[in-house]
Amino acid sequence: MTAFKIGELAAAAGVGRDTIRYYERTGLLPTPDRTSAGYRLYGDADLLRLNFIRSAQWLGFTLAESAELLALQASDTAKASAVLAITLEKIREAEARIERLTDIRDVLHALTEDCPVDVPVTDCPILTFLSTRHELRRTEAHT
Repeated sequence: MTAFKIGELAAAAGVGRDTIRYYERTGLLPTPDRTSAGYRLYGDADLLRLNFIRSAQWLGFTLAESAELLALQASDTAKASAVLAITLEKIREAEARIERLTDIRDVLHALTEDCPVDVPVTDCPILTFLSTRHELRRTEAHT
């Protein structure tokens, strides 16, 4: 078993020391053993756990979802269907974000196409849209 001090573990996992401390405080990482001098000592399992969390974050899972996935992984009775349900929900969230970003891109394209270059800034349709956008948001909230 490899024994890592916090800085070594942080370097191996590509995270900061504060991230490791935060994960310990929140229970994502178990409390490590300590040397007689008080240094935290981590093992290979901690590195694997950090890599799991980082991979989950890269895929868009929150830390709470990562904790849930880790708990499922450690369970003797959990079924893959539980992991699948979390993952399918993440896909739905990603698709909703993609749809929203597509809408934003389309609106921005339309605004730039409608913007006459040589008019005073007071006649800029982009600024007009941004100034009146709050009304659209209220309308969207009621639909």
